[in-house]
Amino acid sequence: MPPKKKVVEEARRLLGRPGNTVKIGVVGMPNVGKSSFFNLLSKLNVPAENFPFCTIEPNEAMVPVPDQRFSWLCTFFKPRSEVPPVIRVTDIAGLVKGASEGAGLGNAFLSHIQACDAIYMMLRAFDDPDVTHVEGDVEPVRDLAIIVGELMAKDKALIDREVESKRKNVERGVGGKEAKAEFAALEKIQACLEEGTPLRFGNWNPLEVDVLNQRNFISAKEIVYLINLSKKDFLRKKNKWLPKIGEAIAASGGGVTIPFSVEFEQELLDMEMAGGTALEDHLKENPTHKTVLGRVLKQGYKALQLIHFFTSGTDEVKAWTIKQGRLAPQAAGCIHTDFEKGFICADVQTFEDLKEMGSEEAVKKAGKCRQQGKTYLVEDGDIMHFKFNT
Repeated sequence: MPPKKKVVEEARRLLGRPGNTVKIGVVGMPNVGKSSFFNLLSKLNVPAENFPFCTIEPNEAMVPVPDQRFSWLCTFFKPRSEVPPVIRVTDIAGLVKGASEGAGLGNAFLSHIQACDAIYMMLRAFDDPDVTHVEGDVEPVRDLAIIVGELMAKDKALIDREVESKRKNVERGVGGKEAKAEFAALEKIQACLEEGTPLRFGNWNPLEVDVLNQRNFISAKEIVYLINLSKKDFLRKKNKWLPKIGEAIAASGGGVTIPFSVEFEQELLDMEMAGGTALEDHLKENPTHKTVLGRVLKQGYKALQLIHFFTSGTDEVKAWTIKQGRLAPQAAGCIHTDFEKGFICADVQTFEDLKEMGSEEAVKKAGKCRQQGKTYLVEDGDIMHFKFNT
């Protein structure tokens, strides 16, 4: 019997063009724990009272992405400046049914989501009589359908207006072949939304990707689903809604799902902020009581297929964010556009080699510091120094 062929799944083409600072919006219904989650990440005192629309303007915080390699490099070089990889987390006010038509100040909030690179979608799966729910009861699968429906409706309204406004000119031949090709892409986008398929799951060619990337459609953005549980359910790893939420997310195309508990995370933070050995003692007695906030941040980064490379020395250690699959000149362009234009080569060593050998000089003597040209594919954790013409 012949051996089975190994099936290699091709990575889905991601839409959008996140820069060195990635912006992820926290989205959900009112009173599901969004602002409390934001407070945990940022340790900022953002109001989180128990009433809908407490958050009106989006609050932002620059949150470091946990990376032990960056910490090691800072300890090793003892630089004057340390710049970690970061995510700009944006707390966006709650969406309600009819938001795409303006309900609950929805249009302003939807525009804030459009400005983000990706979404943390928070679903409430805990019961608490002291925390009201805008729909009257806790039903996360219903909430998921409402949120997705509003995001899709917003995209549908945008594409319908644009297709209608351009149809006559295209039929008259205005703009020639380029305008006709772009209009065909717009019609395909419209058809995808009419079928109820989020744009991130569409099958797009390079031209269509460019058309999509120029327009910031919400359903084109990657989503990490955060399921907010009670402390009790989180610690026992059991909740009646989790299987149903998983089925609903799978039916909508799939995505990363992270169960966590704002209540539990807040208790850990309170122990940390109290000082002393309270948190350390608690974790020794309860080794499974670990925070998942680091995982949330890393998954947000991973959902966008992002990696980072380092520039290092005694002046500065800095992590630079780029999309996976980028070449050395594009990495140089993260630092300055002139670096990309005048790119000559890059001296590249891996973090693992530097850590193992103990010094840059030892890495060079071992022939592990490589000079790479314009076709070099940047790897996660590369330590790079660029040479360029001005």
